[in-house]
Amino acid sequence: MATTGKNLKGFFRQKKSNVTGGISKSKSSRKVSPKHAATQGSDVTQPAALIAHGTIDLNDDYDKNEEILRQFDMNMAYGPCLGMTRQARWERARRLGMNPPNEIESLLKNEKVQQECLWNGRV
Repeated sequence: MATTGKNLKGFFRQKKSNVTGGISKSKSSRKVSPKHAATQGSDVTQPAALIAHGTIDLNDDYDKNEEILRQFDMNMAYGPCLGMTRQARWERARRLGMNPPNEIESLLKNEKVQQECLWNGRV
């Protein structure tokens, strides 16, 4: 037999306790937003340190070669990259027959690029 919501409200009636000494909320209804809070219609969504010349600057200073190597780091087809250098990861992928791009090998051997993967020291 199904019961109605009215019967359940009476059955599960809860009483609020007026215990003093607990934490009470302030009576003020005024809400104060943080200094750098993003609000609707606001263009202040990033702290000033991340904005450069009117655009969001999320790129550390890296060039086209570093971008190619970062794409290699993020491509999981060649296995995980944590705990090893990019060169070691490329050689492991070649040994396992995964056919990593030869461009990556030439960048790692001939150019002055960072040998550690993108996630080194971040994870």
